[in-house]
Amino acid sequence: MRNALNPAHATAGGRLQPKRALESLRQITPAEWKSLFAGALGWMLDAMDVMLYSLILAYLIREFGMSTTTAGLLNSLTLVASAIGGLLFGLIADRIGRARSLMAAILVYSLASAACGFSHSVPQLAVFRFLLGLGMGGEWTAAAALIAETWRAEHRGKALGLMQSAYAIGEAIAALVVAVVLPHFGWRAVFFVGVLPALLVFWIQSSVPEPVLWSTRSVKTTRTPLKVLLSGGVLKIGVLATTMNACSLFGYWGLFTWIPAYLSLPVAQGGRGLTLAKTTTFFLVLCAGKFVGYASFGFFADAFGRRKPYFTYLIVAALLVPLYGIARSEFWLLVLGPFVAFFGTGFFSGYAAIASEIFPGEIRAAAMGFSYNVGRGLSAFAPFAVGALAVKYGIGPAFFLQAGAFFIAAMLSLTLPETRGCELT
Repeated sequence: MRNALNPAHATAGGRLQPKRALESLRQITPAEWKSLFAGALGWMLDAMDVMLYSLILAYLIREFGMSTTTAGLLNSLTLVASAIGGLLFGLIADRIGRARSLMAAILVYSLASAACGFSHSVPQLAVFRFLLGLGMGGEWTAAAALIAETWRAEHRGKALGLMQSAYAIGEAIAALVVAVVLPHFGWRAVFFVGVLPALLVFWIQSSVPEPVLWSTRSVKTTRTPLKVLLSGGVLKIGVLATTMNACSLFGYWGLFTWIPAYLSLPVAQGGRGLTLAKTTTFFLVLCAGKFVGYASFGFFADAFGRRKPYFTYLIVAALLVPLYGIARSEFWLLVLGPFVAFFGTGFFSGYAAIASEIFPGEIRAAAMGFSYNVGRGLSAFAPFAVGALAVKYGIGPAFFLQAGAFFIAAMLSLTLPETRGCELT
């Protein structure tokens, strides 16, 4: 822990006085802004590509004759791949740089998304979703490390929160893409749109610098000492953080993978039978709740610490999800949706700050990628579990499992140290 943190640079318990905070905001450098835009745009378009699958899942089920169990298993496969991609691209980021690794990850997930449109069987679709997962895991790892090491401590939580909030925008874009493209061109064309994020790579290559912290370390070392990850204090905190992350992501992926199908599938199949137009509208309202939840968390984290807001978001999500799962009327689905999205996703913004501040600099990207994406890999069972439970009980009642996962994650968050206001090395 001492290798990763330097509390001497924290001010007033990690909080800045209002005048100093305003001055600090005015001093944000072009490199800081560019790192935020690169990470946020990459994450936003990552979300778009990932969510395209969930939004047309009902159509893929009919096209390939899949059961809900198989459909959930395909998404689980993507999450398993993201764990591999997170570790792989973390190692790459520690070796060749955060920005370069980010570009590679974006190329992988965008090309794989477009390739899904050429699928003519479930195995083919599974291969392309696996490849997409590799890039998906790598994007978060590289982007979070890039922003964390570029931004100063007093604004790191806000910057990472804003990056995470872009995910909701990406999901909203995916919903609009489906609403516009699907009725006229079919589900294959929806996936073809997923290649567009590859264009972002050209801007990153020409405009986004590597963090000074990484550049300095890269001169001093020729390899990434992963054995540091296995040292006593780092290992203990890493295991706790990874387990907490696995539980929270189990709740998230099981819930939000199936919400579009939950809204659109017929009642006889465990859904709520909404039209495409209503499903799109309800999902956009959810995305608005997600965006506010993501963005606000960073401000809470910089003001009150990482741990308290993380616990609060998760415990409220654990209470709201069962209510959403048993809701029958369109009114309650519409009203509860943004609150479920706010608390059930906003906690995401905290994990990047937590992970970047508990791991030593020389293994930061690899450790962050390993911790976050192993947690995501372990959560890969969630879409499959919800799909399997939905066969017998319906999708809504299956969401009770996700509420339990959110509750366990909330309890685990209380075991982590507070790292607000600490400078990275």
